[in-house]
Amino acid sequence: MNKTIVTLLLLTAPIFVFGQQKVIPVDRAAVYKTLKMQENAWNEGDMERFMMGYWQNEGLLFVGRSGPTFGYAQTLAKYRNGYPDKATMGKLHFDVLHLTQWDTQTIQLVGKFSLQRDNDAPSGFFTLLFRKINGQWKIVSDHTS
Repeated sequence: MNKTIVTLLLLTAPIFVFGQQKVIPVDRAAVYKTLKMQENAWNEGDMERFMMGYWQNEGLLFVGRSGPTFGYAQTLAKYRNGYPDKATMGKLHFDVLHLTQWDTQTIQLVGKFSLQRDNDAPSGFFTLLFRKINGQWKIVSDHTS
């Protein structure tokens, strides 16, 4: 039995050592700054600036109600189609619920969004995967529901 316990500890130790790491403060600040920039840009009706938080690459993945969208241009087009003007965009607010740094290049963020518009107030949750690309934290995957 002791050999079984030792074996299990040896097999699971790498998960705890190399799995989730404490979020490096400078990386946390950079990710939060990106979210705040997106929130401000959205609230000003500036879709192009909002999209600056995303990786400008065909590898970008956005998953929403209608399924996956691949690529930066396609994601921007989908946003423009769904939110054609400032009234439909409303006022956006993000709440960060959980942040996990997987390694020095990868952060996962779970949050809640709230929109305030004249006739409704939709809200939901999102999971963002940030990667450090050329020294900047960019969203490479967004699953919003």
